[in-house]
Amino acid sequence: MNKRERLGSRLGFIMLSAGCAIGCGNVWKFPWMCGQNGGGSFMLLYILCLLVLGLPAMIMELAVGRAAQASPIYMYQRLEKPGHKWGVFGVFSLIGNIAIMAFYTVVTGWILYYFVKFLTGDNADFGFAQMLADPKVNVTYLFAVVVAAFVLLSFNLQGGLERVTKYMMTALLVLMLVLAIHSLTFAGAAEGLRFYLVPDFSKINGSVIVAAMNQAFFSLSVGMGGMAIFGSYIGKERSLMGESLHIIALDTFVAVLAGIIIFPACFTYGLEVTAGPSLLFDTMAGVFNNMAGGRWWGALFFLFMVFAALSTVLGVCENILAMVRELTGWTRPKGCVVCGAGIFLLALTTALGYSVLHFQPFAPGSAWLDFWDFIVSNNVLPLGTLVLALFCCNRLGWGWENFVNEANTGKGLKVQPWMKPVFRYFVPCAIAFIYVYGMVTFHWR
Repeated sequence: MNKRERLGSRLGFIMLSAGCAIGCGNVWKFPWMCGQNGGGSFMLLYILCLLVLGLPAMIMELAVGRAAQASPIYMYQRLEKPGHKWGVFGVFSLIGNIAIMAFYTVVTGWILYYFVKFLTGDNADFGFAQMLADPKVNVTYLFAVVVAAFVLLSFNLQGGLERVTKYMMTALLVLMLVLAIHSLTFAGAAEGLRFYLVPDFSKINGSVIVAAMNQAFFSLSVGMGGMAIFGSYIGKERSLMGESLHIIALDTFVAVLAGIIIFPACFTYGLEVTAGPSLLFDTMAGVFNNMAGGRWWGALFFLFMVFAALSTVLGVCENILAMVRELTGWTRPKGCVVCGAGIFLLALTTALGYSVLHFQPFAPGSAWLDFWDFIVSNNVLPLGTLVLALFCCNRLGWGWENFVNEANTGKGLKVQPWMKPVFRYFVPCAIAFIYVYGMVTFHWR
């Protein structure tokens, strides 16, 4: 590639990074994970994981990206000491990004389908299971999402990805606030908020802790270079702790709002909060179909969901595109055509996994989506973050001094000396322990 592209503003960087973090992880996966893992107790653990594990991980990933001035495929190689082999982990970043798009693009297509149904007024007689069983619907909307993403990415960074994401993120935040305020008027709002925000410590166990950590990493897109690529697009005017806090604050704000929108509705209409992946779809569609003006509230809700999901699709696909272009030297348009075609073909496994390509990798009822999510959420993200912590904080990797110098360059909050034991020892040990526990207790069959 030629001279490295740059983002045009600090706001563009924060919105783009937050946009990559904010997405299906916040407004599709977070509510149903919260519902299945005890509500307020899961919320408490999730926020703790964001602060003690997610924040250090984000600072480290942004620092590595900015220092290396390369995509994740080469970032370790650029910073490693002579004779060391950290560069191999760049390949795992590429694998992780591709794996998440193998199901994320399909979920985004589902959201787009629901938006179209409500917008056109054809929302009375359709459901989640019916949609899953229709291969034509799944493939058509998957194709629409992939084409839209890579057409936008084919433009230069500032004119395409940065500009579109700033508009989408602003619209997303406004739409969510409107819907959250409306949800607070429901009869069951108090009961829903109690379940969602008040911890029940009796429901906290090892599995809930594992779920909270994996969800924190999934939500922030750390561990597979999701933040590193945007670190490589910014200058050194601002230190990275403050920027990380801004991104995490926006990300958490959207996740909390998503729960405020969904759980009061569930308790008002007597709907099951433990419904799992269908919670966002069947539950919310049922709510809108039984309320005054539900068609338009539903269209508004799924419109903000489209914005949230597409912002992450754009961020992750930009990461894949940057890695492929650095490997091949292709132009942005050519890379978009090849990467778009590859992701579409791989994502067909998920799109057709409930109708044509039946595959049950784990417990009964699991499918291709569960397989790809297991690779990303249970393996690539925690292990990638573990590697990142070891690389940044030990002399066999990049080293603590090099990391701190990069992270603290510029105006803003700094990484303090007292934080070194947290970054160097607590973060990797906690991730390793929770990861092993998660593997041991995972419901394989």
